[in-house]
Amino acid sequence: MIAVAGGVYAERCLEPFWDDVYGSGGRAAAVIASTVSDVALHTYRAEGLEDGFANLAAVYRFAIAGPKVPGLGISFDYLHSLADPRIVPRRELIEEHASFEVQDDVVLRFGMMEGSAKVTARRAVYDPQSAFSPQPFHRNGSSAQQLALILNSLEASRLTSKTAPDEIIDALISDHEAEVVVLKQGGKGAIVATRKSRGVIPAYRSDSVWKIGSGDVFSAAFTLHWAIEDKSPEEAADLASRSVSFYVSTRSLAVPPEAELRRIVDRPIVPGKGRIYIAGPFFNLGELWMIEEIRSQLLHMGVDVFSPLHDVGRGPAHKVAKADLAGLDGCDVVLAVLNGGDAGTIFEIGYAVARGKPVVALAQNIRPEDMKMTIGSGCQVADDLVSAIYRAVWALP
Repeated sequence: MIAVAGGVYAERCLEPFWDDVYGSGGRAAAVIASTVSDVALHTYRAEGLEDGFANLAAVYRFAIAGPKVPGLGISFDYLHSLADPRIVPRRELIEEHASFEVQDDVVLRFGMMEGSAKVTARRAVYDPQSAFSPQPFHRNGSSAQQLALILNSLEASRLTSKTAPDEIIDALISDHEAEVVVLKQGGKGAIVATRKSRGVIPAYRSDSVWKIGSGDVFSAAFTLHWAIEDKSPEEAADLASRSVSFYVSTRSLAVPPEAELRRIVDRPIVPGKGRIYIAGPFFNLGELWMIEEIRSQLLHMGVDVFSPLHDVGRGPAHKVAKADLAGLDGCDVVLAVLNGGDAGTIFEIGYAVARGKPVVALAQNIRPEDMKMTIGSGCQVADDLVSAIYRAVWALP
């Protein structure tokens, strides 16, 4: 039997809409159960999420075990799928329960907010899933003959007190007894390392981007291909990366067979450089929030940004227009918020197209007739914020 140890939580998102019960444990168990039988999910079973547990067991046909705990359970509320969630109850009010034990041939273990799983396995994959306080795999008494660690750069840096990727990996292999380290680098892919080898696998493009649970899917797919199917760490990580691309585009937890996955996900991301111009109105609170959010997310991703709101500001037309267009001339890609059909934004799109600059337009609740020139002139169009942001980043030269 294959075991997954991880949290099951309520997840809600306003845009795009989402309201379901998964969490890292539930989602990963669903991914693995789509390919192999005899999967068991070990988790804290909150009384308030009983319907969610019943739904997971019925739809994905895996066993669910673990201590029952009182209360409504933990929920994550997102404004959009790239936003920081509002966690209920607040972190400091979440009751910590006694750890439970999981023994199996293969175990995928996630960090949990309300406790931990003590794992004994032949092969274990550990994803600490905590940007604040990632815990070492062995700290709670867990053991494995072969251990693979999957972490992002922030988690790995906090676990090792190192910042350079090579130093982080060396510390995880020597001090944390990892046979395999997968250090995720966002759009740059991931470094896959063992004691004898070190390489990079790419991230892959998708037509739309749904971020909630993408890390869960990566860890589950890596477990499937490395720990169960015995593929090399590099091959398993590459298939996991392709699985993430499929998931963020479809939200489907049924990973396609390998040959089909390789056929339908075949566009690796080549990280680009340059500056993105944010075109959009900022005449009311909602519009101001949109521009501020786009700028914040791009800066967080390490992308250089020109924002007329922030870099030019308000002023008379003869000054603002020249400064805005000079800023646009210095950018490589335009991310335009077309919501509301602002005349200034439409002008900026036309100017960018005439200058041969790629344009990604966020367009929601706009009549098809009003999109004719935008689409016809080769602009990319996204109908959700996160997809628009990623497609703009991927358009950088």
